[in-house]
Amino acid sequence: MNSKPGTLYGIGVGPGDPELIPLKAVRILGSVDTVFAASSSKNTYSLAVSIAENHIPGTTPIIKLPFPMTKDKNETQKAWENNALAIIEHLKQGKNAAFITLGDPTTYSTYGYILKNIQRLAPEMPIETIPGITSYQACSARLNTPLVEGEESLLITSGVKGGDHFRQMKTKPENIVFLKAYRNAGDISLALEEADYIENSVGVCSCGLPEEEIIRDVRQFKTRDPGYWTIILGKKNNPFAG
Repeated sequence: MNSKPGTLYGIGVGPGDPELIPLKAVRILGSVDTVFAASSSKNTYSLAVSIAENHIPGTTPIIKLPFPMTKDKNETQKAWENNALAIIEHLKQGKNAAFITLGDPTTYSTYGYILKNIQRLAPEMPIETIPGITSYQACSARLNTPLVEGEESLLITSGVKGGDHFRQMKTKPENIVFLKAYRNAGDISLALEEADYIENSVGVCSCGLPEEEIIRDVRQFKTRDPGYWTIILGKKNNPFAG
């Protein structure tokens, strides 16, 4: 065993367009000994790998760690720990490794759980986190519209519980972004309509990918299922460009 452990780099590869990967991430991907990425326990596909693969040398092993899509907290925690231990074993051998994830590694990211488990199980391991461009930043850029201005507020929230969180807010933000919107897009659009945000709301599906779609009327989500990579953005006062 190497006396000096390797370093883990948590890398955000951006929202989908391979040209939006940070330069620092490209440099590190070209030098690490191993690249880790998350995949479903049902298949080995990884969008993060498909985005970053042109920046990963062909001789660098890419290890896809399985994460179950389940609500069972015990099963989920076991997967976090097992995958963290797999990375720790590489680091103990003195190998530098990267864990790649979509968007930014500190925002609703699989990497966040890996990071916390490694810090708990092996706090001596050196870790460096490389920020990435988030999906909502890419969406606002794609729409040529500022996300937030001046003294306005901005709320970035999960859409896992639909529009309930937004409904319960006594003071609503001038700007809101729903990530993970795909399963509850209909209820999110209803909540935006109830709060009179609907005319200034936009849905973006698969931003930066070949199948990208912009939905100008999010009321469509009441009767159609959006794609998995769907974000809904709403503004209280100002419409989105276009």
